[in-house]
Amino acid sequence: MPATDRIHDARRLRLLHATGLLEESEVPLLDRVTRLAARWLRAPVAMVSLIEADRQVVVSSAGPADPWRVEHSPLSQSLCQNIVVDDAPLTVADARADVRWRAVETVSGGKLTAYAGMPLRAGGGQVLGALCVIDDRPRQWNSENLQTLEDLAAMVESEIAVRLARTQAVLDRVPEAALSFDASGAVTAWNVAAEHLFGWSTAEATGCQAGALISPRQLRTGWEQVVRRIRQESTSSPIGQRLEVTAVDRSGREFPAEMIVQVDAEQDGSLCHAVLHDITAQRRMQMLREAHHAVVRVLADAHSSQEAAAGVVTAIADALGWTCGEYWQVDPGQNGITRTASWCRPGRDVSAFTSCEPLTFTRRQGLAGLVWDSGHPMWVDDLATDPRNFTRKPQAMQTGLHAAIGLPIHSGEQVHGVLTFFTDTAQEADEDLVALLDSICAHVDRYMERRRAEELALELAESRRRFEQIIAQLDDDVWTIEIGPDGAPRALEVSPNLAKLLGGPIPAGTDPSELVMRQVHPDDRPAVSAFQATTASGGKAETEYRLIGLDGVTRWIWMRGMPRREGDLLVVDGISTDITDRRQLAEQRERLLAAEQQQVRRLRELDVMKDELMALVTHELRNPIGAIRGYAELLLDDETLTGEQRSFADVIDRKSAHLQRLVDDLLDLARLEAGGLGIDPRPVALTGLLRETIDDHRAAAAAKRLTIVTDLAQALRVHADPVRIRQLADNLLSNAIKYTPVGGTVTVTAAPATGRDGCVGEEVVVTVADTGIGIPAEQYGQLFSRFFRASTAKAAGVKGTGLGLAITKAIAEAHGGTITAAPREGGGTVFTVCLPIDPSSGR
Repeated sequence: MPATDRIHDARRLRLLHATGLLEESEVPLLDRVTRLAARWLRAPVAMVSLIEADRQVVVSSAGPADPWRVEHSPLSQSLCQNIVVDDAPLTVADARADVRWRAVETVSGGKLTAYAGMPLRAGGGQVLGALCVIDDRPRQWNSENLQTLEDLAAMVESEIAVRLARTQAVLDRVPEAALSFDASGAVTAWNVAAEHLFGWSTAEATGCQAGALISPRQLRTGWEQVVRRIRQESTSSPIGQRLEVTAVDRSGREFPAEMIVQVDAEQDGSLCHAVLHDITAQRRMQMLREAHHAVVRVLADAHSSQEAAAGVVTAIADALGWTCGEYWQVDPGQNGITRTASWCRPGRDVSAFTSCEPLTFTRRQGLAGLVWDSGHPMWVDDLATDPRNFTRKPQAMQTGLHAAIGLPIHSGEQVHGVLTFFTDTAQEADEDLVALLDSICAHVDRYMERRRAEELALELAESRRRFEQIIAQLDDDVWTIEIGPDGAPRALEVSPNLAKLLGGPIPAGTDPSELVMRQVHPDDRPAVSAFQATTASGGKAETEYRLIGLDGVTRWIWMRGMPRREGDLLVVDGISTDITDRRQLAEQRERLLAAEQQQVRRLRELDVMKDELMALVTHELRNPIGAIRGYAELLLDDETLTGEQRSFADVIDRKSAHLQRLVDDLLDLARLEAGGLGIDPRPVALTGLLRETIDDHRAAAAAKRLTIVTDLAQALRVHADPVRIRQLADNLLSNAIKYTPVGGTVTVTAAPATGRDGCVGEEVVVTVADTGIGIPAEQYGQLFSRFFRASTAKAAGVKGTGLGLAITKAIAEAHGGTITAAPREGGGTVFTVCLPIDPSSGR
């Protein structure tokens, strides 16, 4: 090891100073040892020298040459420092003959010629100095000499050991952590209390840098600056300084500590003594006092319970250095607990876990729900290791939170709210802290209860004010009465609108309930009495009655009451409304309805008379028209008629035939109105009947150059009246040809029903489609009404009576079938007839 290493070894120097020998002016035992050494070894000089970092100090010397003593000398003039460097005895027979010692003044001066020295070791093996003998003549040191010197050195080492033990014992009796450190910062003393506080043993601490043992790494520079400042200030003021510092123990736990530092003036300011004690409890009490004062200030300044809740969370969390906190309020109905306030430390993002948005939990849900349910505080040292699972725990862990604390705000057994707090580091449960926070929670609860009562009172007053404003804007009388034991009502409260219902102000000293009962119309008093009986029995009731006003006007009143209990009292809340206008409107409506019904009956009677007249006229016209047609046919059979006469007779025949068809349609319509068309059903070959009908209309179609397309299934049969089915087919085909322009197409199909064509069951489907002028979509609903003609037919100038489709529909329905009309894709109209094969399956 290099010489400077052992000379400046911090532990060696710490032990050297701890012996106290450097400060002693006289040490009897050492003086005795040096005298024995000088006498037994017949040496002019014997001495005990201790090696400091930069000098040799002789603490005892004896011999015939006494006093041969140089208390302080530089290391360059010391042979003893070589014993420290080499950690071994040193013997020199003739220093003058050895070039190593020529620079030593005592050698060149003739005082030191022969030298023998033994190391003086402390308990840890460090060499503090040497016991040596010096002769001014050359001399060979024999083994007996060296053994004697070694034995005497052991006596000195015993004194050193006793002194060190005594110093450590004194330190260990100090109840606070005590340590000393030299100018380099190395620890020279470390007591038992320091071991307990910081976790380092005396052996481990001695020689280490004090800052590295007791100051957090991030604060080491500040520690060194503080020590440097204290050393500088000690020159003008030897009084110790008291400081508050942040300390750290072996496990890395940081804690606040109070440190008293004293610079040892006798050591030229090189040695500092420090006493430290943990002030965590005091700091915690201070923080709690500050938190309590902050809460008191918040509650005093808060204008609402919401503002108070936010302030309480902020005050506690900020004072105790916690990361975030929440205030949870139990709902009035005890159905849930809702977060009403939240706070987090500035710069710390916990938005993934908490916010100021309301959040509601049920019992045992989340930390707040668990505390609410148990009514006791809950402390989670570390969320990561705690086995309990609750809502939002994963989010808290993902945000980097560790410890969680829940505190109930309660009065007796009733929990009114919960405070929850979270920290970035794990924290062991602190019962004292919980007890102190519980007292703060009790204070908060008392305030919150008082504040809620005040807010409820204000809300009630505001609600009543708004209610009265609303009532003042109504024409209704809102009232409250008390039902006495005898069932008699007594007014507790009525609105000013009662005067409107009574037609005048209420006379002074008059009970409103009695006044109203006196003014009830005699015929309606039974109804009002029944109303009173129902409400007196606890039931809801409503009624209408007439009230004879103080102004003589009779008004209709609608009244409704709802009873409720207030202790032993039965109270009825109700409303009375003037419904005179409504009653008058209702009566007028009844009169108008009766008049309308009478008019409808009259119109129906006229309609029946019209139908009867039409049937009579039609019946009376049929015979003359038949005679006209008969005579016209006779005239046409006369061969003597001229061409002009024959043309006249032909016109008479055509017009009479048209009149005949019109009369037949009118007769069919009359039968329809009278109860339906009469039919004579029988098995009918529908396919053949449709072919005959189509063939009969081909000439008319050819005259307009129309194409008739057919798709008729073979052997279709129905049970129907062939005359009426032929009439149905004639009407549909003639209409298709009539309303289709020149060059158009008429398509006729017949097939069994498939379900996709609007027909169902055992039915036959017949369709007649054209490419004609079509029908407006909004007029399809009226198409089968009698005398109705589409606007497109009128616009095209096509003649017609509007009876054909009405009769066609009557024929289809008489057979248990249906007929519908729809637009044809590409233009025109499609008529679809569904006829049941078996009449018993008709719709």
